[in-house]
Amino acid sequence: MRKAFKFRLYPKREQEHTLFWTLTRCRELYNAALSERRDAYRSASKSIGYYEQKRDLPEIKAVLRPEYQDIHSQVLQDVLLRLEKAFKAFFRRVANGETPGYPRFQGRNRYNSFTYPQGGYSLSEKQVTLSKIGTIKIKLHRKMEGKIKTATIKYEAGQWYCVFSCECETPEPSPLSEQEVGIDLGITHFAALSDGTFIESPRYYRKAEKTLARRQQVKDRRKRGSHRREQARRLVAKAHRKIRNQRRDFLHKQSRKLVDQSQTMVFEDLQTENLVKRPKPRQDENGKYLSNGAAAKGGLNKSITDAGWDMFVDLCTQKAAWAARTVVKVDPSKTSQICSSCLRECPHKELDERTHICIHCGVVLDRDTNAALNILRLGRSQQEAIPVEAPPF
Repeated sequence: MRKAFKFRLYPKREQEHTLFWTLTRCRELYNAALSERRDAYRSASKSIGYYEQKRDLPEIKAVLRPEYQDIHSQVLQDVLLRLEKAFKAFFRRVANGETPGYPRFQGRNRYNSFTYPQGGYSLSEKQVTLSKIGTIKIKLHRKMEGKIKTATIKYEAGQWYCVFSCECETPEPSPLSEQEVGIDLGITHFAALSDGTFIESPRYYRKAEKTLARRQQVKDRRKRGSHRREQARRLVAKAHRKIRNQRRDFLHKQSRKLVDQSQTMVFEDLQTENLVKRPKPRQDENGKYLSNGAAAKGGLNKSITDAGWDMFVDLCTQKAAWAARTVVKVDPSKTSQICSSCLRECPHKELDERTHICIHCGVVLDRDTNAALNILRLGRSQQEAIPVEAPPF
């Protein structure tokens, strides 16, 4: 199994210039290779593959772009391999009838990493040595496992990182637990569990909105292309980076607690991209636009994206795979309307109604706890209907 370990790099000024220069050359090669593939197909209906472009690299380095001699050869090959993976994903989406998304040219703000796929790097206690770049200080804040297979140098909002992809042995399964839990993800609480407990939402983006708005206003007042505007842009990026790191730290910790405590975790199979869509415009018979609740929906969408539901489910799924746990996803339809006690449907509840009162059996529950109990029930019935294979370890 593969596991990634991400560590902060502290390059000197000259080393940072070299890293940026390498990143720019890699982006240029990616765009040139994409242009070659596109033009060959348009002009001669010919498809150019990874191995053809890889064979041309020595000639390009010797004749057309001698500066590529200052970049490790496998780094350049990995750039072409990255483009090959983008085209394979494009053709897969076409075959499956999905939105194709043709590979796009990468601007300087979109292409932010390059990879040493096999060699060209070495790691010591406080330094990493990169071929054609030099020795850079690194902070190994945790112990790595397994054998290092690749090293990716990545730039994120003013900071450099090294991501090591390691091949790890399959871990021993964690002790089995009999606990099963249904999880209803929400806005008022981040999650309501079927045992009646709640995980409160930290709302990191909401708390930082004033800071973000102030820094964004400062950036917008600066002249385009000026150094002061670039400084203001970096402050905005720094604020977003802090929010992202806070959210990811929170989700990692909560997913670890759930996986350690529960053998089976049941979630709703939510389609978040549909939940955050803008409401359609409304018009009267004269063509005049009417209120469609877009302002309120925009606030709800902001809270949904701030919670990070999809990331939380993904982290639980990954950790469950390592711990021999089970993650089940069920249909979210009517989990808030059906009574978890008598299993009969109650009238539709508006979002501001936070208490479930059954008109049939009279049970009174928190709305989200009732939904979590229904989610757990659906998960149990789904597991009984589909035979669950034993984990491979």
